[in-house]
This record gives sequence, C-alpha cells and structure tokens, in this order.
Amino acid sequence: MEKIKLFCLPYAGGSATIYHQWKKYLHHRIQLCPVELAGRGKRFSENCYDSLADAVCDIYQSIKPELNTASYSFFGHSMGSILVYELVRKINALPHPRPVHLFLSGRYPPHIIKREKNYHQLPDDEFKSEIIKMGGTPPEVFEHHELLAIFLPLLRADYKIIETYQYTPEDLDFNCGITLFNGKADQEVSGDEMLEWRRYSQAECRLYEFEGGHFFIHEHMEDIVEIINNTLIKTG
Repeated sequence: MEKIKLFCLPYAGGSATIYHQWKKYLHHRIQLCPVELAGRGKRFSENCYDSLADAVCDIYQSIKPELNTASYSFFGHSMGSILVYELVRKINALPHPRPVHLFLSGRYPPHIIKREKNYHQLPDDEFKSEIIKMGGTPPEVFEHHELLAIFLPLLRADYKIIETYQYTPEDLDFNCGITLFNGKADQEVSGDEMLEWRRYSQAECRLYEFEGGHFFIHEHMEDIVEIINNTLIKTG
C-alpha cells in the first residue's frame, strides 16, 4: 500500500533530529520526513531566516518535489505550527494535492493576537534566563560556552521571525482534518485557544491534552505518535 509522508517542522531552536526517535514508533505505512531548517543540523553553515515568509519559501522549495508523489501530512510544534499554517496556505494556492491531515501542537492559531514579549531583542543574559525558565533545552547547552555561542544566535533568530510575523486575515478552509496537541501546564497557550484552530477547516478537529508544560511532546512521544498512527492510517 502507498506510504503517507509525515513532514515534521520543529519548534524555535530545534532541528530535524528532535523527530528522529519517532521512526521506531510510526506505523510502517507512514514515512517520517523531518524538515531541516537553515542554520542547524546539516544546514548549519547557512544563514538563519530573516522572516517567517523566508522560512516558508525555503521549506516549500525543499519539499516541493515530494508533494505530488504520495499522500502527505504535516506536524508542527510551537513555531512549527505557524510554519505549517503558512506553508499549507501557500501549497493550497498552487497546483498541488492538498495534505490529508494537519497535526498542530503547542501554539494558538495566528488570528489570536497576543502582545509578543520580543525575547529576540533582550540582552544575552536576560534572553538566556528566559530560555532556561521555559525548559526544553538540554542543560549541557548552558554549561558549555561553545554550545551556547552557537545555540543562542539560532534561537534568537527563530524568536525574531515569530515575534515579527504579521498575520494576514483570510477566509481559509484547509479541507482536511486537524489534530491538536497541548500541554495542560503550558503557560503560553490554553486548550480553548488551541481549539480556535477549528475555524480553518470544516473537517473534524480534535484536541488531545497531556500532562506537562510547553515541551510535553518529549515526555509523551509514544502516545502522540500512536495518535498520529491511528489518525493517518484511518485517513489513508
């Protein structure tokens, strides 16, 4: 039977490697396709993006050849959810098959406008302090100056593209199911805010909430992948 591609977009500061462990839990019909963004992993030597629009254009070009070869879906956590939103908006305006499902995690939809804290403009010490509070970053990053010198500029660049992102209101229907994931203790987004993603599709939209904060996806990886398995195999 035909495989279903699962393109995975990372959170701020993350690389494609955060999804590599998923492979051993995914159904054999689902092909894991972690998307590597500029400035990290095998693309470390490339400049980070100046805007979210630049990131979306780059991602589109990298996956464009695969969009017509098989059914596909997207997963995005936090920053990755907004990247998925803008990416699918772009794809649906072009002559490509549409995704069969969207998995959006840990980020309210773009029509909810909150006053961003502009972390990317903070001095290094304050910026580092805020990142430590959020959790999710391996402690060894903050213990080694060499790692920190690499990681902080990357993270700052990612926060910049999110904090300067301008939402363009549009009457959209992605015409596919949406599955939402959220941490019950996440201080940045509530379950009710996550459910606002329903306005972007007339198809089924379902929310799953887990114990934990913003980076609950690492603590509940197997459960999340199992939901993805059941959803995509049923869809496909």
